[in-house]
Amino acid sequence: MAVIMQIRPLTIGICGGSGAGKTTLADELCRCFPTGLILRIPHDAYYRDLSDMEAPLREKMNFDHPDALETEALVRDLEALRQGKPVRIPEYDFFRHRRVGERPVEPAAVVLLEGILILAETRLRSLLDIKVFVQVDEDIRLSRRLERDIRERGRDLDSVLAQYYATVRPMHRAFVQPSCYCADLVLLDSRNQVAVELLAARIREHLSAGSCAGNGSDE
Repeated sequence: MAVIMQIRPLTIGICGGSGAGKTTLADELCRCFPTGLILRIPHDAYYRDLSDMEAPLREKMNFDHPDALETEALVRDLEALRQGKPVRIPEYDFFRHRRVGERPVEPAAVVLLEGILILAETRLRSLLDIKVFVQVDEDIRLSRRLERDIRERGRDLDSVLAQYYATVRPMHRAFVQPSCYCADLVLLDSRNQVAVELLAARIREHLSAGSCAGNGSDE
C-alpha cells in the first residue's frame, strides 16, 4: 500500500535593492514550471496599513526601513505554509499607502519570497532554504525605479527622486546592501540564465525527493 507523505515546501528568497530586477528573476524562474507550482509572495504586501493617517503624513513615511513592514506577520504566514497550512496574504495599495484586503493562498511545493529587506531580517532569513541577492549598479536601479513608480504607481518625477535621495538610497546602504553577505548566491544580472537553470535544477531535485517519498510502499 502506498504511503502518502507531504514534504515541506522549498523556500527561496530573492533580495536586492529597489530596481535590481528581483521580479524579473522570479518571472524567469517561474516560466520553467507549470502554473501553481511556485507560490510567489512579495514582502511589499506586508507594508503596515496607514489608512488611519492623513494622506500628507503617509507620503512622508520611510517605506524603506524595516519597521515599515509587518515582517512578523510574514514570518507567521511563511511558517504556516511550511507546515502545509493555507494563509491569507494582505493586498496593498501603493498609491494610497494602505491595505485593501487579503487574498487566500494554499501551500505550494515552492514558496518564492521577494523583497529588498528579506535578508536583513534574521527570523525571516532563517526560514529560507536558498537566499539570492541581485547586485546591480545604483544608476540602473534608479532608472528602473523611476520608470516603475511613474508608470505603475502614478508618481511624478520630482516625488520619486525626492523619496529616493531621502530614504531609498540611505536605507539601501544601511540595511539592504549589507545583507548581501547573508546570501547563498549573488547575481550581477537578474537575467542570468545559468543562475536560473541552477535554481530550477534545485527545485526539480526537491520535487523529485517529494515524489520518491510519496510513492513508497510497505512491500
